Amino acid sequence: MKIVVTSVFVEDQDRALDFYTRVLGFEKRVDVPAGGARWLTVGTAGEEGGVELLLEPAGHPAVAPFTQALVADGIPFTSFEVDNVQEEYDRLRDLGVDFTQPPVRMGPMTTAVFSDTVGNLIQIAGNNG
Repeated sequence: MKIVVTSVFVEDQDRALDFYTRVLGFEKRVDVPAGGARWLTVGTAGEEGGVELLLEPAGHPAVAPFTQALVADGIPFTSFEVDNVQEEYDRLRDLGVDFTQPPVRMGPMTTAVFSDTVGNLIQIAGNNG
């Protein structure tokens, strides 16, 4: 068994696609109609066959209270690994990304947390050394 697709709820699929590709650097993988929305996935650039992130429409009634509670408590919905948290923090901040937590060392890891502009807090994390 392996993870092929995981998802993040988004308030606007077009805005999410722009942010996750243009700002974060992921590649669009699949974009097909699915009812009133789209099956829209992104993946790590240059990594064919890797895990895809589904930009899932946040239309279900349970999604808004769930994601709002996470944001209110400062809890990231998911986490992405980066080689150097400080460098990625600087790059994203220069692009106008709103961080709720600057880089913080936590044992062997450093983390930072930002808003993805479509309803979620996302963590970036990497080794300290």
